[in-house]
Amino acid sequence: MPELPEVETVRDGLARHVLGRTVTDVQVRRDYSVRRHEAGPADFAARLVGRRLEAAVRRGKFLWLLLDDGPGRGDDALMAHLGMSGQLLVRGPAAGTALTADPVAAPGPTGWVEHPHLRVRLALDDGSALDFVDQRTFGHLSVPDLVPALDGAPGGHGSPRPVLPAPVAHIARDLLDPALDRAALVGAVRARRTEVKRALLDQTLLSGVGNIYADEALWRARLHGARPTAALRATDVVRLLDAATTVMTEALAQGGTSFDALYVNVNGASGYFDRSLAVYGQEGRPCPRCGTPVRREAFANRSSFTCPRCQPRPRRRHA
Repeated sequence: MPELPEVETVRDGLARHVLGRTVTDVQVRRDYSVRRHEAGPADFAARLVGRRLEAAVRRGKFLWLLLDDGPGRGDDALMAHLGMSGQLLVRGPAAGTALTADPVAAPGPTGWVEHPHLRVRLALDDGSALDFVDQRTFGHLSVPDLVPALDGAPGGHGSPRPVLPAPVAHIARDLLDPALDRAALVGAVRARRTEVKRALLDQTLLSGVGNIYADEALWRARLHGARPTAALRATDVVRLLDAATTVMTEALAQGGTSFDALYVNVNGASGYFDRSLAVYGQEGRPCPRCGTPVRREAFANRSSFTCPRCQPRPRRRHA
């Protein structure tokens, strides 16, 4: 599933390619892709046609496009959650070209580039289109109302407005957010009664970190994910948060992590941070720091990757 660097890469692409454009038509090819828009596909389309895309904003893994307001228009936004395979692709004018080559797309009967997993298309007033493509269909689009950010700070990266979509109101700030209170976060992590990896993945505590960057940050901080948060010193938590910030910043500079064609930026290009991963997905390969083979362990229907020497598993306490 895309994490903060991948979603930020998409947000940046949208900010560069579609802002200022007006939606002229909306085609919902698969109703399930707008399932979170409770009023249904027709209302979803009606709330977008004629609206101008004002800003591309992100908090954690959530992404939204602020819409212009005016008479009869609500204070709302086009919100996207990419799920496991969702893509927002900016297509070129109606001649049928994409901004970059797309080996699995082909011109459709109208001359537009047609992706086999196209779910929603927004036609824009400059002859381009914004496509929502989703192979595994876990992602979704909706047009929710905006609510005030409780702390009065900007709701997310990309706009100074202190608002965010109502479904995102419970999502915590992320490590790249200037408004994040790091000291409060350190205290909140230590106050939890859980394992440190579970705390890292709790989007109501800290957003944007998923399984990949959690494992990479824990390796850099020399902490095992099973360490109890209550047993961590403040310096341990600070070291871990710094490691997570660094690894996501490095990943962002490389366009994120792509293991296959399911994650791409708005131009259809893959990120290449997967070449820099130290432990995630590296089972049996030598730890870059000490040479010990990386170990894979089961974790919450997924996997955790650690170095047994650099990140010793905490001993269980016996009653």
